[in-house]
Amino acid sequence: MCGIVGAVAQRDVAEILVEGLRRLEYRGYDSAGVAVIDHENQLTRVRRLGKVQELADAVEQSHVAGGTGIAHTRWATHGEPSEANAHPHVSGDIAVVHNGIIENHEALRALLQERGYQFKSQTDTEVIAHLVEWELRQSESLTEAVQKAAKQLEGAYGTVVLDRRDSSRLVVARSGSPIVIGFGVGENFLASDQLALLNVTRRFMYLEEGDVAEITRREVTVFDVNGVKIEREISESNAEHDAGDKGQFRHFMQKEIFEQPKALINTMEGRLGKDSVVVDSIGVHAAEILEKVEHVQIVACGTSYNAGMTARYWFEGIAGVSCDVEIASEFRYRKFVTRPNSLLITLSQSGETADTLAALRLAKEKGYMAVMTICNVAGSSLVRESDIAFMTRAGAEIGVASTKAFTTQLAALLMLVTGIGKQKQRIDAAKEKEIVDALRALPAQIESALKFDKQIEALAIDFADKHNTLFLGRGEYYPIALESALKLKEISYIHAEAYAAGELKHGPLALIDADMPVVVVAPGNELLEKLKSNIEEVRARGGLLYVFADEGAGFESDETMKIITMPKVSEITAPIYYTVPMQLLSYHVALIKGTDVDQPRNLAKSVTVE
Repeated sequence: MCGIVGAVAQRDVAEILVEGLRRLEYRGYDSAGVAVIDHENQLTRVRRLGKVQELADAVEQSHVAGGTGIAHTRWATHGEPSEANAHPHVSGDIAVVHNGIIENHEALRALLQERGYQFKSQTDTEVIAHLVEWELRQSESLTEAVQKAAKQLEGAYGTVVLDRRDSSRLVVARSGSPIVIGFGVGENFLASDQLALLNVTRRFMYLEEGDVAEITRREVTVFDVNGVKIEREISESNAEHDAGDKGQFRHFMQKEIFEQPKALINTMEGRLGKDSVVVDSIGVHAAEILEKVEHVQIVACGTSYNAGMTARYWFEGIAGVSCDVEIASEFRYRKFVTRPNSLLITLSQSGETADTLAALRLAKEKGYMAVMTICNVAGSSLVRESDIAFMTRAGAEIGVASTKAFTTQLAALLMLVTGIGKQKQRIDAAKEKEIVDALRALPAQIESALKFDKQIEALAIDFADKHNTLFLGRGEYYPIALESALKLKEISYIHAEAYAAGELKHGPLALIDADMPVVVVAPGNELLEKLKSNIEEVRARGGLLYVFADEGAGFESDETMKIITMPKVSEITAPIYYTVPMQLLSYHVALIKGTDVDQPRNLAKSVTVE
């Protein structure tokens, strides 16, 4: 949920640490802090409640200097947002930053208090600091002390430890919460996300579950969960340096909405032949695995769950393969039956979503034929632990409210559906070509959909004083309505609900009045006439309708219904296309409401704890 940055160098690192935190602001946080050791082995710790800029100003005023340091942005879990609860936490000569949750922190706190330690915060992280300090008294090195402490911790953590008396090294431990090490020349770095380090290096190593690593200026030594020295692969990143720059746009979310045509091109690159989906491009051994699939189980959270809900219509309607979709936090805690030859698919932008990762690990124990992830972050935990990793290549997504990750997930899912249908001989060459043609046309179509921006901006004014909004759709547009409602509530704080339009008469009609805007996704498909009947049900109760429909749908605007006429696009890719005006609507409503579009309250970008 939070951000970690660390550095061991000859130069002063305070600015590098703070800049790294700035690049991780998209994750969501409520406080920030740094701790740096200078050449005289003096530790300077600065913590501030609020934005990273508050910390940056304080660091500058304090003249923080030194070549070894750690930094952190915190999103409150244990203890309220406060300077006292902000990281780093200190015990004697030890300073610690930590992502995740220590589940046995209360028992450890009681034990440490018996040993004479006094706690100055409400956090579970302070337990780690005192535990390492205690173990260091009985250990020959800081690395040994961290290894001993890690064996006593239960839960998810990515933690970095420094000792004031030894400015030459940092020690990091990883269990469930991601840590990446960045390699420089005569200096080395670490972070919870490579994005934090792209201004200082492009060479990275990802730690695995249970790893403990010792980092000095010239060397990185990694030990596995058994304490055995091990080599981990170093890779070169091709991520964009300017991912943290909004450019001409007012917000990252706006930038990412407008990046969708390019992101979709990247997702499809090398995966579409002239008239076909290149199955081998989906992943190693994908062809033989997909041919055996008899059932698909999709597990995801939030926006990714809505993508999975959309894809269910495709898996069953196009590929003829049964598909279930479940929220990861529910899936992992219920008893379920694994169907024969089932493929588990996880969807995640970050690849570190805690509930989704736990669901994947559970599926491996429960006899799934194979596990696959559709993900945006190479080297993430879901990617490393899946049999097949189908990368969306959307580029860094900074805005908490996901946009281009959603549409690229849908494009990837549609290619996967086509691949399964092809391998199982459920679709013929003509149908495959129709799908491929629709996908190829999609980036240009979304480029044209973005030209509705000004029209939708004007429409958004109608929502400024509203407290509730209803979204309706039928068939595969019901999940698009779900995603549209999620976007509006995430960034404008307007309560929004989505319903399958046929459900109106089963309860939601009671909500309809002149103060309840009703947004309808209404392309011209086989359910259009049914949808028109549902629209009339709303009009009869005095509701005000906003209908996004294609030019052949036959709607006309009047005093009770505003029509936003969209160009006709392929029915296959229309759900992806109609997502874009919904994103623009939510964005412009949030602007009018004056909310924090990129970092909405109470939310984090990468949900790495339960």
